[in-house]
Amino acid sequence: CLTFQLACCCGTAACSLCCKCCPKIKQSTSTRFMYALYFILVTIICCVMMSTTVANEMKTHIPFYKQMCKGIQAGEMCEKLVGYSAVYKVCFGMACFFFLFFLFTIKINSSKSCRAYIHNGFWLIKLIVLAAMCSGAFFIPDQDTFLNAWRYVGATGGFLFIAIQLILLVEFAHKWNKNWTAGANHKQVWNGLLALVTLILYSIAVAALVLMALFYTRSEGCMYNKVLIGVNGGLCLFVSLVAISPCVQNRQPHSGLLQSGVISCYVMYLTFSALSSKPPETILDENNRNITICVPEFSQGLHRDENLVTGLGTTILFGCILYSCLTSTTRASSEALRGIYATAETEVARCCFCCVPDGDADAEEHVEKRGGQTVVYDEKKGTVYSYAYFHFVFFLASLYVMMTVTHWFHYESAQIEKFFTGTWSIFWIKMVSCWVCVGLYLWTLTAPLCCPTREFSV
Repeated sequence: CLTFQLACCCGTAACSLCCKCCPKIKQSTSTRFMYALYFILVTIICCVMMSTTVANEMKTHIPFYKQMCKGIQAGEMCEKLVGYSAVYKVCFGMACFFFLFFLFTIKINSSKSCRAYIHNGFWLIKLIVLAAMCSGAFFIPDQDTFLNAWRYVGATGGFLFIAIQLILLVEFAHKWNKNWTAGANHKQVWNGLLALVTLILYSIAVAALVLMALFYTRSEGCMYNKVLIGVNGGLCLFVSLVAISPCVQNRQPHSGLLQSGVISCYVMYLTFSALSSKPPETILDENNRNITICVPEFSQGLHRDENLVTGLGTTILFGCILYSCLTSTTRASSEALRGIYATAETEVARCCFCCVPDGDADAEEHVEKRGGQTVVYDEKKGTVYSYAYFHFVFFLASLYVMMTVTHWFHYESAQIEKFFTGTWSIFWIKMVSCWVCVGLYLWTLTAPLCCPTREFSV
């Protein structure tokens, strides 16, 4: 197994674990897992750089800390390796790494090409290249100009990453409804499942709306919260009525309440997330003391242990980012962004329709057993996902992580310990994302009416 691990690090062999009891893994899955591992590693480094707690612990417990910082030219107390500017530089290196691979892998259709071998192997060499790029960013001249320019690039890429996820969410909702509707043409049980899931989705959305009205508003004040909860609740009702309106149904028979239920739940989630991210409002009570209003009383107790909340919340957030990256880089997702969808005739109804792996037809073509985990070479007949699109999504995710860790436009006071402290920039980004999602869904419903001569398919 050691020989094959060396071939994985410095050659074209697919990576796998040395344990025989592990389930077999596909080459395409192994490759994506390794790039995701690099992404996680750099993300953890960024979180550490933004942590004042870690910096203070290192100063206290590492001997010769001051001399070490001077030796690596990071400042007297390593101040160049902490804060938002350090995160910008590290993420610049990671973004360049994925962007170069995006350019390098454009139009690769066969896993047997030389470029495909580089994409799927040489992991130790690529790790060294990634480390060199992240380190080299600290030696860029004219740091102030670089940081100011890179901040706008990061914001643009972060917004584009959000937009791609919103587009794919709308596409997922339409795909779900189309798949189960195709099954309803043959078995009535699918109609029952459609009705049950739709009812559950709307129950969740209504319950969320009621709970937010109870916990995030009060009779006096909280005007922002009241308006936004009312507006977003009204938007959910509006898109539901549009989805089942006769004019939309005539042009798009597959349109229904299931899609609008998915969008409504996501809108409620974003509304809750935005309200939780809003800076707290305070008023004076009868004893002239400042009290926080417009937030649940129990949440104030939860935030007392900031390290626990920050650690758990950060892990969940970046787990969601990683999941979004991996699920949005399948061939079906990349084709959906270009407007290419499966026809209704080819749909086969499945409960887990979105989890069917690409390339199952030739997955068993070549199986390699080498003393450890079994590797299935599932790309012998062609690539099962777009290599270039895969790297482009991770390039955008690198920028999104950079902006998220540094609190977007409140970077100067950013700390990982204050990750869930409300800021207006995060609040408005989430609210605008919510409205963009609704707008995208409405466009998929109304586009055939606005442009009757064009062919639309979702």
